[in-house]
Amino acid sequence: MRLVNNIFSLKASRITRCLLVDFGKKWTIRELAKKADVSVGYTHAIITTLTNMGYVQRNDTDNKLVLLDPAKLLKRWAAFHQYDHFNTFLDYYTFEHEIERFLEKIAERIRKEQYALTSLAGASLVSPYVRPIDVHFYVENKEKEILMSGLLDIKPTAGTGNVRMVIPFDKGVFYGTRQIEGIRVVSNIQLYVDLLNYSARGEDAAKNLYTVMEKEWSKILIGSENV
Repeated sequence: MRLVNNIFSLKASRITRCLLVDFGKKWTIRELAKKADVSVGYTHAIITTLTNMGYVQRNDTDNKLVLLDPAKLLKRWAAFHQYDHFNTFLDYYTFEHEIERFLEKIAERIRKEQYALTSLAGASLVSPYVRPIDVHFYVENKEKEILMSGLLDIKPTAGTGNVRMVIPFDKGVFYGTRQIEGIRVVSNIQLYVDLLNYSARGEDAAKNLYTVMEKEWSKILIGSENV
């Protein structure tokens, strides 16, 4: 029986992310593989590993896969994930003095591009707690970085900028993105793991976001009990 050594490796994290973002959903191996864009064989190995670890089980009624404890799996992933080490950061500077005004510019000028806010700026739209002093957002690749820097009228800087475009370690970070106030933001799951180990302010924002997710999980669990 094939197992994997790291349930949070590049492709394995796509499976983990799908299970967490869509907590409460019942999956077949093929459905999960298609959603995560991972082979069926590798998905089976990940699920076997997660089942052996007690994170996943098959439903008694239809034999589909369900995630048992999202909090436990998320906290383990967050302890492994290192936002500032896994990704590539491209620093820019905007002359906009107000973060809110720059966010409006993002909504207006790059709405047709694939991007997703994360870190404190993303958290400020989901569950405001810590006021951001910069804006981080994922972009697909170097070519998109160049395109968006022109659209947003931002200038590259040798030091740490107040705008940071982030080329992700894997495209899975875009899974579960949603629009908030016209701006695309990563899923709460991705936001939490990005925030937790980023800085003291990030940890505070992550803890606040976690309370939001706990409430969402509770509603899902109560709903499943009433079915």
